[in-house]
Amino acid sequence: MKTLGIILIIAGIAMIIIRGFSVQTEKKVVDLGPVEVNKKENKWVGWPTYAGGIVAVVGVVLLVGSNKRNG
Repeated sequence: MKTLGIILIIAGIAMIIIRGFSVQTEKKVVDLGPVEVNKKENKWVGWPTYAGGIVAVVGVVLLVGSNKRNG
């Protein structure tokens, strides 16, 4: 549980700092036999800042809880 708590804390902090990322997708627009027209689009995948805070808090709770059980 201690390791999971540390991982969640790090992930939560990263989610606060990095608010999302861009993914490039390719979409087929026209397909006329040997002729194809494709369109590349950038899509933003993001999350709210408070989600990173929640993940970090859950990590802290797990870390403190595992220390109390072992201590």
